[in-house]
Amino acid sequence: MVPKSVVLIRAIPAETRAHAVWTLRAALNVAALQCQYSPFLRSVDNYNQMLKKHGGELTSAQMTMLSHYTRTMKRGGAAAFDRYNTRSYNSFSTLDAQYNFCWAAGQAGQAVRVGDVGAMGRIAEAMVPELRAALAYVPPAAGLNVPPLPPLPDVRPDLANLTEN
Repeated sequence: MVPKSVVLIRAIPAETRAHAVWTLRAALNVAALQCQYSPFLRSVDNYNQMLKKHGGELTSAQMTMLSHYTRTMKRGGAAAFDRYNTRSYNSFSTLDAQYNFCWAAGQAGQAVRVGDVGAMGRIAEAMVPELRAALAYVPPAAGLNVPPLPPLPDVRPDLANLTEN
């Protein structure tokens, strides 16, 4: 099962870019939690370095997304933004494609680390589709061959031999 991505309604271009940045941040946060099995992916380090290097861009994206929900919801914008954050995190949580996601998140984290300050929007617009694609690919389990189950015994009652008391 591929988790569904969050889609904005009536977004203006600045909100679309902020959504990409905020979505990439959510993906790298999930990766920092789920992908620690491999030190080579550097998922925790990538996430922490992103926060340090691109903190201004992240703050701007957060404010833009909050204003998007305030603008489009009229009432309850902050609560809608909170639900958006939850859905964003959940949209990257999967066991079926965890290895693929972690690999893609490692690549995205590296791109963010080497990207210039101010370039996170462009990086996010390029990397979020790669992360989504990684969630959609589930390789067959290596060596897993489940034989067919033997037929189950017939446990239906024999109506001919039933007697009434």
